[in-house]
Amino acid sequence: MTQTAPITQDVMTIPRKLPDGPINLVGLTREALRETLIAFGTPEKQGKMRAGQIWQWIYQWGVRDFASMTNLSKAYRAELAEKFVVAIPEVVSKQVSSDGTRKYLVRIAGGHEVEVVYIPEEDRGTLCVSSQVGCTLTCSFCHTGTQKLVRNLTAGEIIGQVMMARDDLGEWPEQGAPKDETRLLSNIVLMGMGEPLYNFDNVRDAMKIAMDPEGIQLSRRRITLSTSGVVPEIAKTAEEIGCQLAISFHATTDEVRDRLVPINKKWNLEVLLEALRSYPKVSNSERITFEYVMLKDVNDSDEDARRLIQLIKGIPAKINLIPFNEWPGAPYQRSSNNRIRAFADIIYKAGYASPIRTPRGEDIMAACGQLKSATERARKSRAQIEAETRS
Repeated sequence: MTQTAPITQDVMTIPRKLPDGPINLVGLTREALRETLIAFGTPEKQGKMRAGQIWQWIYQWGVRDFASMTNLSKAYRAELAEKFVVAIPEVVSKQVSSDGTRKYLVRIAGGHEVEVVYIPEEDRGTLCVSSQVGCTLTCSFCHTGTQKLVRNLTAGEIIGQVMMARDDLGEWPEQGAPKDETRLLSNIVLMGMGEPLYNFDNVRDAMKIAMDPEGIQLSRRRITLSTSGVVPEIAKTAEEIGCQLAISFHATTDEVRDRLVPINKKWNLEVLLEALRSYPKVSNSERITFEYVMLKDVNDSDEDARRLIQLIKGIPAKINLIPFNEWPGAPYQRSSNNRIRAFADIIYKAGYASPIRTPRGEDIMAACGQLKSATERARKSRAQIEAETRS
């Protein structure tokens, strides 16, 4: 713990200039889709109806070809094909772990790449979605944080990750077939590359699409947004998205959290916890999840466990204990299994759920905190990564 990670930099995101050519309809809100269709010649009186029809084709049935949208006239379909596209991120590679975890490297506009992870479990299938290329937070235990922020993802690039995974899983419903309530992709967690609350508008719009009853139809309780603690956006998350909230907590004192999660220097534990106390009331969320990565001799003592219980008192909560997933040059070690169990036991006896997360996809570097674009890794030797981490 001799290193001091820099506080996260303030980033002003300049809107990207849209490429010339057909407009991509993926990621537009319902209202924006209606307005776009009208702006390109759809009669205003038909705008809402046409937007609803196209919306269902894209998000309920997974159709990308306007010619297949058979409840629209042939002439209108041809017109749409001239002006618009239905495009999602391109899969560059897919790796499958020995435990069934799938990691996708996907390419977005500008040639940038992000990683997306699908984790199958007995009772659910969770997709870990990225919200930025790289990250601005520089959390000292996180591999993704060693890759500088390149840009925010658009709403289309975020929801496009969900559509890409449904393609790969063969999960778009078949028209005319009996409705199948079994979901291979049943949950979304915004825990991939980036800080979702530094890209709030695009994340909100993408998740509204995921929750839409005439589209992908995921309940807000099946979507979890993970933040390191961008306090001003937490209340907005409750009001405008209403999904479940997870906090990358990881420490019980400001001194330690300043080093692990540098954004704590801007919004410390007291300020963060005050914002969290009002969150469940606003969004009617069941519980806030506190994510706590277990680092040997850093944050894993019995005293830390007892402090954690005191800090979260009064907040409906569960604590996810995450064995540290090591990466080349990582400055920390994973706490022992015995230490993690002792920590969990203290929390459990205080009345909080304290599941110990089973590391998934470690053999393909798909575990929590390990995501980083493969091209970024390929350009650097292990020694370079380690030197970069120490600098």
